[in-house]
Amino acid sequence: MGKLFKFLHKLDLNKLLLIAGITAAALLVAFLFWWQWGPNIIGIKNEDQKRPRASLTGLACDNYARRPIAVMMASDPVARPLSGISQADIVIEMPVTPNGITRMMAIFQCEEPEEIGSIRSAREDFLTLADAFGAIYVHWGGEEEALKKLNDGILDNINAMKYDGSVFYRKNSVPRPHNGFTTVELLTDKAKDLEYDLNDMFSGYLRREEGSERSLSNIVESVSIDYKSPYDVKWVYDANLDIYKRIRGGTAEIDENTGKQVETNIVVLMHTVSGVLNLDYITVKTAGEGEAEFYQNGIKISGMWKNIANDLKFYDTDGQEMKFIPGKMWIEIATK
Repeated sequence: MGKLFKFLHKLDLNKLLLIAGITAAALLVAFLFWWQWGPNIIGIKNEDQKRPRASLTGLACDNYARRPIAVMMASDPVARPLSGISQADIVIEMPVTPNGITRMMAIFQCEEPEEIGSIRSAREDFLTLADAFGAIYVHWGGEEEALKKLNDGILDNINAMKYDGSVFYRKNSVPRPHNGFTTVELLTDKAKDLEYDLNDMFSGYLRREEGSERSLSNIVESVSIDYKSPYDVKWVYDANLDIYKRIRGGTAEIDENTGKQVETNIVVLMHTVSGVLNLDYITVKTAGEGEAEFYQNGIKISGMWKNIANDLKFYDTDGQEMKFIPGKMWIEIATK
């Protein structure tokens, strides 16, 4: 019996020694790995944090100093899927006709989509918003009053009607008038030719690295924008990815360039008023102020928007300027 106990004791001791040896070896390997690579990895992370941030998103990117380019894009079902819409840093959408057709202005700074389109006409109510971001305004013709202001030099702009076939091109696979496309490279080259300032002039929004405190009263899983069908929009919050995914006309909005669903980090809902100009146009109040809602990190915050002298700002109910998390933003403008 004593011999058996000694054998088992010796066996356990050998196991302990083996486990201790394996543990020591693993710690030595981990230490050597850290010694060789750890400081570099930490350095890379710190370097990324030190990289300059883009004004539109508050994120680090190579093109952080580039002046934004605001491109008018179609919303019509025949023009879907759009090219490059998910690669914009900020997108502004609003109704533009009495029967509910919406139009989007996609503002690019960080990314360079291989193609942008379809490109549509200028609308007067977008001009103050393009100016608010210090953007070069890109459009394919436009309604009379908007063109008059643009021709008078209210904004640096690139009109596809003047450069069809060079800066802009048409795709036979897409029906007119939704078949106009371009690229950031083509637009940048033309902006240089026109001697536009290519440096970013937008000061950006206040940022916060963490979201607001969550409670039962502010958690919102989806945001519905009551545009007329088939232009109705719904943003669904994905808590696992901390992102909002776009649904339009009941189906996922897909970017033709990437084949993926359009996503955003922040949804801003601006409430305003509109009036009918004629059979084809409405006017939307985008200057002045009105109520607003802000959605980020799955929560809703109420507040106000103010666009005074082409300076678009957002405020919470305490009158403090909104702090947004870093990331892309969609601004949905709802009218009544």
